[in-house]
Amino acid sequence: DHRPLYDWLIDNLPVPAKPRQYECARLNITYTILSKRVLTELVRGKHVAGWDDPRMPTLAGLRRRGVPPEALRDFVKRVGVAKTNSTVDAAMLDFSIREVLNKTAARRMAVLKPLKVVIENWPEGKIEWLDCQNNPEDPSAGTRTVPFGRELFIEQEDFTLTPPPKYFRLAPGQEVRLRWAYFITCTGVEKDADGNITTIRCTYDPATKGGDAPLGPDGKPTRKVKGTLHWVSAAHALAAPVRLYESLFTVANPGAGEADFRQQLNPASVNTLPAALLEPGLANALPEQRFQFERHGYFVADRVDSRPGAPVFNRAVTLRDSRGKGG
Repeated sequence: DHRPLYDWLIDNLPVPAKPRQYECARLNITYTILSKRVLTELVRGKHVAGWDDPRMPTLAGLRRRGVPPEALRDFVKRVGVAKTNSTVDAAMLDFSIREVLNKTAARRMAVLKPLKVVIENWPEGKIEWLDCQNNPEDPSAGTRTVPFGRELFIEQEDFTLTPPPKYFRLAPGQEVRLRWAYFITCTGVEKDADGNITTIRCTYDPATKGGDAPLGPDGKPTRKVKGTLHWVSAAHALAAPVRLYESLFTVANPGAGEADFRQQLNPASVNTLPAALLEPGLANALPEQRFQFERHGYFVADRVDSRPGAPVFNRAVTLRDSRGKGG
């Protein structure tokens, strides 16, 4: 809309030659507002914690969320330059983030909503250190060791008393693989006075160390286990805050028409888990160091709130697209 004024000035000023100017459409992304005026209102209205809030589409916010610069460059190349206004699906940015972090982020195990497991036939007090691969996409990343003992924690969602058909996680009498560790079978549960499950009791198979079934005479595994669970040792787990970020808005095109963007803010755009349980080695995570928490997503040690030995983690992106699908 400034073109007529620009042309009038060029026509009426003593310039040697009329320059040619090319214009392109602005970048629009679903579930996002890029207007500086609106972003300023979000900050001033304290709808976000500041310009570097990980939910903000600013460079400072994206950096704090754990988005690597390579992913932003890849995203911009994929979007390209257009003259017609259009809106890019935010899933495309998420895809670029995953593409970079899948190759570069070290894998770690983290239990966000813990449920205790006791392995009844594991010797009391025995701790075994198991080798775990850091990144299957990068063999040069090497391995690490994690402690394994009689008491562990798994995710609450990885156990049910009444499994539906094709349920491959833990259930009474059902066998699963613990990542990098052993096969375990549920033998019983303990409940509190309200009927809530507090502890799962299991046995393990010593012949399945590393998470593989023993081979039969024909050289093939003696049995197949489809379910693989991540876990942490109860005696060694690091308790740390983990922040799960979602889209800042509940609609794909916030503020469109006469809509008030304030009424479209997502009240569940951040969910802070104050004491998730993580591998003990994550205590040494450096600010802005990125990891894949297996089966959860990609996370970064917060550059503002992390302290030596006491990191805080922000989720950069889930392992697969969850936008518009209830998280």
